Amino acid sequence: MNKFYFLKVYVIVFLTAGSSFSCTDRKAGKDEVANDVNTPLHLLKPDYPVIYGETTPEDIKVVIDRIHGYLDRATPVRLVNKGNQQPVDDLSSVDTSTIFQQGDFRLISYEWGVTYGAMLSAAEATGDERYRRYTQERIDFIADVVAAFEALPMGEGNVYRSPVHSVTHPGALDDAGSMCAAIIKTQQAEVTAKDVRPIIDRYIDYILNKEFRLEDGTLARNRPLPNTLWLDDLYMSLPALAQMGKLTGDARYFDEAIRQFWLFADRMFVGEKGLYMHGWVQDMDPHPHFHWARANGWALLTKVELLDVLPESHPGREKLLGQFRAHVHGLAPLQDGTGFWHQLLDRNDTYLETSATAIYAYCIAHGIDQGWLDGKAYGPMVLQAWNAVSTKINEQGQVEGTCVGTGMGFDPAFYYYRPVNKYAAHGYGPVILAGAAVYRLLQHKPFEINDSAVMFGY
Repeated sequence: MNKFYFLKVYVIVFLTAGSSFSCTDRKAGKDEVANDVNTPLHLLKPDYPVIYGETTPEDIKVVIDRIHGYLDRATPVRLVNKGNQQPVDDLSSVDTSTIFQQGDFRLISYEWGVTYGAMLSAAEATGDERYRRYTQERIDFIADVVAAFEALPMGEGNVYRSPVHSVTHPGALDDAGSMCAAIIKTQQAEVTAKDVRPIIDRYIDYILNKEFRLEDGTLARNRPLPNTLWLDDLYMSLPALAQMGKLTGDARYFDEAIRQFWLFADRMFVGEKGLYMHGWVQDMDPHPHFHWARANGWALLTKVELLDVLPESHPGREKLLGQFRAHVHGLAPLQDGTGFWHQLLDRNDTYLETSATAIYAYCIAHGIDQGWLDGKAYGPMVLQAWNAVSTKINEQGQVEGTCVGTGMGFDPAFYYYRPVNKYAAHGYGPVILAGAAVYRLLQHKPFEINDSAVMFGY
């Protein structure tokens, strides 16, 4: 067949909305109905709800640039007076009326720990220093503000919750783990020249010595019921321990991270499904299984974070890698035709959720790029996940379709009807991570279209 025949086919496809049509054959001067004889019907473009294939690194960069632009505006780096909102630029003048200038998101939270690390990843993938500067400016600022408040007289500085109270007095794994991991990454990448080691040590001390534990030492909570494990807490603790192992060279941190992982996984991983339950309560029998998407995302992301820094020679590495592959294998058949995953992974009548889909896109793309996963098997899936996520970035750079912060429930209605909101901070870091990873993947392992289907492995 010559190129003019295919040009004719593309014109037919462009002009046609249905699967059967008529068009004008200019050469013959008569109407001709496309059929199996005169048209390669298998090349007709389906009416995909989300773009299929077509993705380029340049397209991805446009999306994450838009998110960066919004976040740079929406998270100001400034202190103000709580009463009159006047800027407090001289850190030596902070007092109990000094607060962060309000933006759309907090500068210190577990969600923003993910975002700081994601910006570093985007800078590494794209070479764009704006992402790195975003993290540098805010981590440097937090370090300076912490020092300023710690310099207050003892009585004045400790009688109220300062804007950096969760740094100076962490009281939950949510306070400690994600921010700690991000700060260590920032220091390791030489993005900050500040002395952040005291902050790191305080966070690690909380995780190791102050968080509530079960009798066997498992990191736990006493809410919503006594002696409860939250799958989310894997991410809120273990990446920080693993990063501390890398920072110090002390294998004890790696060992504790691996030990904690299996204390959780042995109770919460449902092997026949390849999924984790969201929560586990001691002595609950029978135990409901709710496979909440974002919690499974935190578990998958934790495995990636550990595998990234765990020494190749560590005795726990291969078993952890096996669990990572089993989890991805369990997630794969549950992906929706659009590319998203559902709020409850195994219940297709729950809504399609952005943040979890972005976490899976990042982890699987990164796993392919690292050689942990087969790109032929998982590359098409991860590309479509990114394509789906990219449809949820609005013109302002806000991430839509993200489930808001979610506690633990033991009935389906709780998960089915959790709100979504563009100000849910949980979506931003994962989407930037996903964009950076798929950007890198397409540079290292580009896809081809074969018989209209995405194929990796060429």
